[in-house]
Amino acid sequence: MKKLSVLILIAVLFFSSNTFAQNYKFGHIDASQLIQAMPDREKAKTELQSYAKQLEDQLGEMQKEMQSKQQDYLAQKDTISDLIRQMKEEELQSLYQRVQTFQQTAQQDLQKKESDLMQPIIEKARNAIKEVGEENKFTYIYDTSAGVLLYWSPDSKDVMPLVKKKLGIQ
Repeated sequence: MKKLSVLILIAVLFFSSNTFAQNYKFGHIDASQLIQAMPDREKAKTELQSYAKQLEDQLGEMQKEMQSKQQDYLAQKDTISDLIRQMKEEELQSLYQRVQTFQQTAQQDLQKKESDLMQPIIEKARNAIKEVGEENKFTYIYDTSAGVLLYWSPDSKDVMPLVKKKLGIQ
């Protein structure tokens, strides 16, 4: 009786582990390459470049104004009264601080704009990967662009063509 119980237990473990191992299906994709291939990415890139140009132009105007006022100040500083000189120095200092603040704010705005433009594209890619995974019954799809995977088996399927097809990308 004891031998029969042990044999049954071994058989159950053997068959369940075989079934368990056969149910996994793995895939991989380079998500950053997918995002680069998406047409929406080019549109976002163009919009971001246009926004960056606007910010650069505004900064350039502010810097020109500051240079002009600084040159005027340097040309007049020996001929104006101490009170006017002090006022012009304060004005230049204030203008310099505004330029510095604008640079910092512009950089933050540019990063936020990039994030806002890329978020729907990333979400669209994620959804397509998820749909391909569900439709093709993948257990896991790994992102190889993260650089964390040290090895993947040849049995792991590259799902890039499936996801590109889902998104209508050539």
